[in-house]
Amino acid sequence: MKAQILKMLRESEGFVSGQQLCEVLRVSRTAVWKAVNQLKEEGYQIEAVRNRGYHMVDSPDILTREELISMMDTDWAGQKIYYFDEIDSTNTCAKQLGEQGASHGTLIVAEEQSAGRGRRGRTWESPAGSSIYMSILLRPEIPPVNAPMLTLAMGLSAAEGLQEYTSLDIQIKWPNDIILNRKKLAGILTEMSTEMDCINYVIIGTGINVNMKQLPAELAKKATSLRLETGRIMRRSEIIALIMKKFEKNYQLFMENGDLRRLQEEYNNLLITREKEVRIIESQEEYDAYALGINEKGELLVRESDGTTKAISSGEISVRGIYGYA
Repeated sequence: MKAQILKMLRESEGFVSGQQLCEVLRVSRTAVWKAVNQLKEEGYQIEAVRNRGYHMVDSPDILTREELISMMDTDWAGQKIYYFDEIDSTNTCAKQLGEQGASHGTLIVAEEQSAGRGRRGRTWESPAGSSIYMSILLRPEIPPVNAPMLTLAMGLSAAEGLQEYTSLDIQIKWPNDIILNRKKLAGILTEMSTEMDCINYVIIGTGINVNMKQLPAELAKKATSLRLETGRIMRRSEIIALIMKKFEKNYQLFMENGDLRRLQEEYNNLLITREKEVRIIESQEEYDAYALGINEKGELLVRESDGTTKAISSGEISVRGIYGYA
């Protein structure tokens, strides 16, 4: 009920009468009054005026299941939400739910992670009250070999959502990092369960530094947060909802052909290393090349020193800017 009240108050330019809330929610005025008071206790600024009803004055950065539900504007992405104040890892939880038969588009969000993970087993700093930790469960009917491309689809969606919300110059570092002012703002980790030639489920986890006022010393040189860059507190629920809306659109475009040809141009337009010199770091060697952009498979096309063009997949390869992380 609280999610519905929040949604109705946000969608109204003026007051929403108590009678209207009662009729839509099919509850008593007392139930509405209690729910509104609970929302006030959670931090929402709601004005109540006799004979006029209720009006949302301000909605601070609050992350609850009701808040997230009230913000969603999608058909399936994030329509089923699990929210936790604290969890080991949203990806781990999503995998458990996947084994239990959770539906396509199920979204797991946490205020804090005690065992957040990044690419290649790295830890992801996950303090409470400042960032976004979320994982979406997907059940795509595609060959397992095509699943890694969904990482790039989410990367594009996160960049587009953050760009729309902040109006900042958000960029992508291939294959799965979101960049702001040449520092890492967000990372994406994709995992999946397969059986022979089919996918049981895919989990895409996304971590975004939003309202962190400072970062650990070892990260400060190459990472940042929206608050550090703008000085403003951002509403995480709105960012999550925007990213889910973008992802739902981009996922459908991906599924049309099972590749990234419909998203290739948009991705390349945000690629920070496009048409720049990069350092390719493989397990046995490092070399410089000229990045051209991604192809429809999500591989990074680079031109080597001898003029030949090579397509590289993410795997165990890293790409760095010549003069720094991005």
